[in-house]
Formats: sequence, structure tokens, C-alpha cells
Amino acid sequence: MSELLRRYPLPVIVLAQLFGTSLWFSVNGVWVSFSRELSLTESDLGLYTLAVQAGFIVGTLTIAVTGLADRFGASRIFAVASLLGALANGGFILAAAQPPVDGILRFLTGLCLAGIYPLGMKMVIAWTPKYAGAALAWLVGMLTLGTALPHLMRGATLGMPWEWPLLGASLLALVGGGLVLLLGDGPHLPKSNGAIPLNRGLAALRAPRFRAVAGGYIGHMWELYAFWMLTPLLVSRELQRLAWPEGLVPWLSFGIIATGALGCIGGGRLSRRLGSDWVARRALALSGLLCVGYPLLAWLPPLALIALLFVWGLAVIADSPQFSALAAANAPKESVGSSLAVMNAIGFGLTLPAIWMTSGLWEYLGPWVVAILIPGPIFGLWAFRGIKEGPTR
Repeated sequence: MSELLRRYPLPVIVLAQLFGTSLWFSVNGVWVSFSRELSLTESDLGLYTLAVQAGFIVGTLTIAVTGLADRFGASRIFAVASLLGALANGGFILAAAQPPVDGILRFLTGLCLAGIYPLGMKMVIAWTPKYAGAALAWLVGMLTLGTALPHLMRGATLGMPWEWPLLGASLLALVGGGLVLLLGDGPHLPKSNGAIPLNRGLAALRAPRFRAVAGGYIGHMWELYAFWMLTPLLVSRELQRLAWPEGLVPWLSFGIIATGALGCIGGGRLSRRLGSDWVARRALALSGLLCVGYPLLAWLPPLALIALLFVWGLAVIADSPQFSALAAANAPKESVGSSLAVMNAIGFGLTLPAIWMTSGLWEYLGPWVVAILIPGPIFGLWAFRGIKEGPTR
């Protein structure tokens, strides 16, 4: 079985990434029925999302400062994280709306995701180093589909208990962890010997090019997860204006977020011809324009705004794999995992205030709340300005 999987390492890794990251927004996917049953508000949705993000940040920082990603096999960390994440996600069903246990379990889910997403990036680079930009595009595409998957699972189980999609996400994570464990680690990254200096991951930020790439990624992250959190709220607003059934919310939310996978994969193909920097810059600029334009166009017919959300869903994530590929290419080879973990930790750190503000102000600002996301693309483009364009891989 292992030999068969090693013939097709990229499909195995991206499928495991899809299954593992279904844990991320598992609660968001069932939000409409979940919140009604337990009398929760949009601020509660923000708090659950923040707990996952906070757990992910703590996890990535732990990986970065301890060098775990460079001291132990990525496949083993991925598999253990998938198992523990599945248990924490399943445990949430028993503790829903019972603070602080519910929040702690979402935090633990995010902590485990730190062993899935960054380690998945390292495995892709280890197995397919020649075209890292295109390969990472598939990986982040699966992260995007994994984020959207709970919405699809909720749409497919309408009328059934909201617990079912959460259990489904946990089962998928277990399968993903098992696949990666059977696959093992790739041959193309050097293994570290002995202890890893605590600041090795942070040291990559001293390199101007890596710092510029990290700045672009950080700006992109200010926007990304807040947009994904807002998607069902924005969709629900337009369906109410159309007087269409709210049962369409999970289907449309899935479609909008999942469209980002096409942006990732299409951007990955373009990166092989035009360069990762070319793709990242233009995707970030397009999503930035939508941050500016969407609230100004909130008077348009609902179907036009839903169409804009699909365009936004396509652009908002298309730059992410290219930033990751550029970061991996410019990080010290002996500490790629730790360097990516540092970049992820900083980027995800900025998702916290963005999610907190947009979820807390939605009740008062409605679609105008997306204006809070504008500084992210502006800063990212400014930080990335010194990177020259051209094919790089």
C-alpha cells in the first residue's frame, strides 16, 4: 500500500489536506441551524472562529520556536495532529454552547491544524520540489475546499441534526492522517541533526526577499479568513433580499469558498509560465479592489452581489500558494518548516483582530463591514513591491 501511494505523492498529500482541513470551519458550516437551536449570535460565530485561529497560532509558534517541523518526520506530526484534531472536533458536539469547554475544544482543534497545514506544505516541497508553486497551489486549493466542505456537508444534510457534518469532518481527518502516515516523508529536504536553535525560524525574516514575501502574505491573511467567516452572512443578506429559502446559504457559501480552489490551481499553472510573484501580486490586487468596491456596490441587485462574491472567492486565496512557494524558495533550506511556521503564525495572528472586528460590527454595519479588510491588501502590495516579476520555477 505504501509503495502504491509513493507513486502518486502529490494527490495523496492534497487529498489528506482536504480531509484534515475540513475541521477548520466545521462549526461555521452548520451555523444557521446550530445558532438557531442554541440561540447564538454572529459574535458567537466570531468567537468560535477566533478560538480556532488562536489555537493555530499557538501551534505554529510552538513548531517555530522548538523546530519540531525540522526535527521530526512531517508525516508523523501530520498523522498525530489529524487524530487529535478529530477527537477535539468530535468532542465539541458534547460541549456545544457550554463555555468555556466549547471554546477550549475549538482552540485545541486549531492547535492540531498547525500540525496539518504547515506540515502539508513541507511535505509537498519534500516530494515535488521542482514545481513547488504549482504543487502548493493544489495543496492550498485543497485547504480551500476543506474550508468549504462543512458548508457542502450541511447542505447535503439539511433537515438532519447539525452534529452529523461535524462527525463527518472528524472521520475525514482520520482518513487523511492515515494516508499521510502510509506515505511517509519525501526525499528532497535535508533532515536536521540534533537540537534546533529556538530562533532559527525567526532568522529567515532577516533576509530582505523572504521578509518582502512574508509581508505580502501577512497582508493577504488580514483579509482571507475574515472574508471566509463573513461569507454565509453576506450570502444570507442577499437571499433575504431575494426572499429565497435560507437552505441555500450553505450551498452558495460552499460554492463561493470552493471557487478559490480553482483560483489556486489556475494560479499555479500560470506561475510555471509567468512566475509566482506575477500571480500573487495580481490576485492580491484584485481581492483588494473587491474589498473597496463591494460596500460601495451594496445597492446592486442581490444576484449581482452574489456573482461578485464568487469572483472574490476566486481571487482571495489564489495568491496564498504562490506566497508560500516564494517563502519556501527564499528560506534557509535547513529550516524551511520552521520558517514557514513563523510566517504562518504572524499571518494568522492578524486574522484575529480582523475576524473580531468584522463579526462584532456586522450587526451595525452590514456589508460595509468588509471595508475593515482594505488595509490588508494595501499593506501586502506595499511590502511585496520590491519583488521583481518573472518565471521562477
